[in-house]
Amino acid sequence: MTALALPAYAQLSDADEAALSELFRRGTPPNTLRAWERDLAYIAAWKMAAFGRPLAWPEEEKVALRFILDHAQDLTDRPGTAQDTALELIAIGLRVALTCPAPATLDRRIASWQAFHRMRNLTSPFSAPLVQQARQKARRANSRPHVPKSPRPVTRDILEALLATCDDSHRGIRDRAMLMLAFASGGRRRSEVTALNVEDIGCDEFRAKGLLWVRLLETKTTRKDQAPKLPLKGRAARAVMHWLEATGLREGPLFRPVSKSDRPLPRRLASDALRTILRHRLRLAGLPEDYATPHGLRAGFLTQAALDGAPLAAAMKLSLHRSAVQAQKYYADVEISENPAADLLGD
Repeated sequence: MTALALPAYAQLSDADEAALSELFRRGTPPNTLRAWERDLAYIAAWKMAAFGRPLAWPEEEKVALRFILDHAQDLTDRPGTAQDTALELIAIGLRVALTCPAPATLDRRIASWQAFHRMRNLTSPFSAPLVQQARQKARRANSRPHVPKSPRPVTRDILEALLATCDDSHRGIRDRAMLMLAFASGGRRRSEVTALNVEDIGCDEFRAKGLLWVRLLETKTTRKDQAPKLPLKGRAARAVMHWLEATGLREGPLFRPVSKSDRPLPRRLASDALRTILRHRLRLAGLPEDYATPHGLRAGFLTQAALDGAPLAAAMKLSLHRSAVQAQKYYADVEISENPAADLLGD
């Protein structure tokens, strides 16, 4: 039975489709858009190399199936069309090696491809049963042990060692405020910390309650129109206020580079600055520079919450995890003998 064609008056005009695409774009975080664009460039180059044709909308099932098969095996010792295609992508800098990409990478590229189909209100070929089955088998065949984003979580004791290296110079005051805010506000991502402006710090309740409110205009899981406000209390709040008072900042980037003469500069820190600062503080604390990465602050917040017996739901309200399954992994990593539930009857 063939599908009925919609009459002209029931179809979207080119202008309507353009407006719909723009609406979709405006409702999508910039980081996600950049990832989609990179993935689409890869997919388009792969199809041209494999089939000699540009992408079609909607795409054919056989193309989707071939994409999965080409990325579900190590092509190092497999001469043939798939290897030739991969070598062409390597030559133009879109692929790194002939080894099998991580299943997460394949999943992300497929998700991007599907997103562009949704933008056009088209059915994705990855919804076809045969393609879905091939994708599941590829994922199982190439499953890998979970590798944490940080070698170790930065729990409270490690954070205290890092804070002890921060002196009363502008650099030390800044680093103390950054590290404490990143940890205590729910384990913020490095890009979220460096994106903060002075205007994002609500100080109205600081004198009365010692409380600051941190507004995150955009995160990995929220949009600008959702802009969550997170509480920052106690020492962490005082550290941020100390930075603001020491620098006299009233607007613009919250955290800034500090010159060799210990003068805060007007520009914003690079998005990866927290990594450099963390490595520096680890070294000063007598720990290896690769002891932890900035994600260790996020992992450390959830791990410490688990060690202190904080309910998972309460921790997630600050970490802004949407998936309880993902957040639960940090709780599961806590040594069972340290689980507060083991002490319900006391000593």
